[in-house]
Amino acid sequence: MAPGKFITLEGIEGAGKSTQLGLVRASLEHLGLTPVMTREPGGAPIAERLRRVLLDPACQGMAADAELLLMFAARAEHIAKTIRPALVRGDWVVCDRFTDATYAYQGGGRGLDPARIAILEAFVQGSLRPDLTLLFDLPVALGLERAGMRSRPDRFEAETASFFEGTRAAYLARARSEPGRIRVIDASAPLPAVSLAVDAEISAFGAAWRAPRP
Repeated sequence: MAPGKFITLEGIEGAGKSTQLGLVRASLEHLGLTPVMTREPGGAPIAERLRRVLLDPACQGMAADAELLLMFAARAEHIAKTIRPALVRGDWVVCDRFTDATYAYQGGGRGLDPARIAILEAFVQGSLRPDLTLLFDLPVALGLERAGMRSRPDRFEAETASFFEGTRAAYLARARSEPGRIRVIDASAPLPAVSLAVDAEISAFGAAWRAPRP
């Protein structure tokens, strides 16, 4: 059995990833697939417990290194218990954030050295990398305006605009460095236009997967 494919959705707060997850699922189901839908931090029982710590506003002021290590601890559980078994079964996995978010939030936002993140990435993931990443990009002010409509912001949603400017810049830098994997979606566009762009990317990826090999 051929291994499954791994698709991730990325973006700053208010980018609308959660809204588009259902469309990604529907697009894959239209291709005859039943994707495994998951998220980070979280996606496995112990990883979900770590998620609660990472997002808890009461944990504001956590050391950046501790945050980074907790992210990768949760990721190690997530990969071992959910992602890798699904891919081995031949399932497709769709994940709300993955390691690009660590380079963006802990790297761009917190200012941690990307080289240190890369060491943990190699240690925890081995060769595992997403096959396709949709990056939902929009100006920070608009994202924070949208996120501000939530009644109980989590620890990251409560960060400053300058934090998210660094996060967004890191995301876009990664997109420029890996244009074949990371597809940038204009999340500031009207919702129907964003949905059309998402469906087009998933359909094109699915068509390439279905194409006969020479």
